[in-house]
Amino acid sequence: MEEQTKLKVGVFGVGALGRHHARLYRENPKAEVAGIFDVNRETAEKVGEEFGLKVFDSWQSLAEACDAMSVAVPANYHGVSTIPLLEMGKHVLVEKPIASSLAEAEAMVDAARKHQVVLAVGHVERFNPAMDFLEKYKSKTRFVEAHRLAKYPPPRPGLPRRGTEVSVILDLMIHDIDLVLTMIDADVERIDVVGIPVLSSTEDIVNARIKFVNGSCASLTASRVSQDPMRRFRVFQDDSYISMDYGNFFGMVLKRNKLGLARKDVNLDEKNALAAELDNFIDAVNLTRTSGKVHPPKVTGEAGLKALKLAVAIEQEARRYNAQYGFKFAPCTSAEREH
Repeated sequence: MEEQTKLKVGVFGVGALGRHHARLYRENPKAEVAGIFDVNRETAEKVGEEFGLKVFDSWQSLAEACDAMSVAVPANYHGVSTIPLLEMGKHVLVEKPIASSLAEAEAMVDAARKHQVVLAVGHVERFNPAMDFLEKYKSKTRFVEAHRLAKYPPPRPGLPRRGTEVSVILDLMIHDIDLVLTMIDADVERIDVVGIPVLSSTEDIVNARIKFVNGSCASLTASRVSQDPMRRFRVFQDDSYISMDYGNFFGMVLKRNKLGLARKDVNLDEKNALAAELDNFIDAVNLTRTSGKVHPPKVTGEAGLKALKLAVAIEQEARRYNAQYGFKFAPCTSAEREH
């Protein structure tokens, strides 16, 4: 691709995840990184020096130099960071969850639609090679079981631990919520939820059972206080069982045939899911710019909003359950959370 045709991109927020956005944009031959911005100047300078990128003094000046931007700030700042960019006519990839509230998410989707720009949401598991395989077999899905377990995130100077500004539902489970909604195309009939805070002021471990109107079900467990990380996704279908370990890029399929059950091991080629996500965003923006009509990315703002709606419903049900049964949890002090 010729230099002059490269998409000018920038990254707003270059912490733990945004740093990788900057690195991978820099490696993508379709993109030219105009620069980066972070409210923590020291963080921005460090990333800028590491990758040879210009550090801007404000998000406004960075936006003026870009056609498209990644927003990788804490979730509770997604709305206030993204909406002004969309109103400037900038194409935006915002990290998951799309926002920390439904009102903000709806405003983001409305702004993208009004200004005819691409709004993508960073549900990176959609680009995982395991999901590439599962999507081919989604039509007969009857039951999904997902486990997403992680250790408690390390402290950050002057900031809450990464992700803990929201519950584990919006932090981790929302990945699997999005995948389930991709696998099961039906409305939700009811949800049953148990969730408790452990080290944070919001839920750190949650189990949700989701019943859909077509008879399909899903059981999702997410924890950010586990000792052993796990990312597993199991699918039970009319004639098969699919088990995917999308942390280790390996799976197994048991499928019914005339002789009984046939097993097939699935060795998934490892790929950089975030690099694939950014490439998809770049392609969607370029197609939008050349055609004059918004070309949807793989994970649209509407898809992000749909996942957030279910995540918020799960969060509300966890709190209703605790209130109904009189379960109370002593709030963890800031000192305890930091140590």
